[in-house]
Amino acid sequence: MRFKEDSKRCVAYLRVSTQDQSCEIQREEIKNYINYRGWVLIESHEDKATGTNGNRPQLQALLKAAKSRVFDVVVVWKLDRFFRSLKDIVTTLHEFTELGIEFISIKDQIDLTTSSGRLMTHMIAAFAEFEASLIKERVMAGLENAKRKGTILGRPKQIDESLAWQLRQQGFSLNQIAKRIGASKAGVYKTLSKLSVTNPVANPEIIDINKVDSVGHKTKV
Repeated sequence: MRFKEDSKRCVAYLRVSTQDQSCEIQREEIKNYINYRGWVLIESHEDKATGTNGNRPQLQALLKAAKSRVFDVVVVWKLDRFFRSLKDIVTTLHEFTELGIEFISIKDQIDLTTSSGRLMTHMIAAFAEFEASLIKERVMAGLENAKRKGTILGRPKQIDESLAWQLRQQGFSLNQIAKRIGASKAGVYKTLSKLSVTNPVANPEIIDINKVDSVGHKTKV
């Protein structure tokens, strides 16, 4: 039985991931659904791009048209055809609500034209918040674990080339120099190697950088 309700202006959004795929199944089901509801399909937007790409041309065209309020409902085949993430769902649906635009995902049975469908958006928002808190918790735990292991966090420190050179002259190992200037051993090695190439006669001893032992220490004499 067809729903008895006022006709609404609808736009459809369809997406496949590759050029050799077809939107035909999505197109047919969306068209049948809109006809069943007694609404009017005024335009379809189709992209052939991965879901992780947020700059899909037809998606951007649809979002731009939404701000002009030229349609009442956005209909998609599945959520993953339209959105990139849970956060993206919450943000976009909130924007649609602010514009007075409703949203329907046929396969996911999400219909924001109904009260139960609108309740679903609150549940989605709660899940998105939960997901964000889990990600934050994992990141913080990872940082703490890295600190406990002595990992230097943040951007690599700019190495004082002159100081590194002087310390090497005095017979300090790469590890000792790294600890003194707060840099990584690899960074110290790279800096000293560069200096030995650009100015090898300034200090013949620096060429010994190429004679480091297996753990990166200079053999002391």
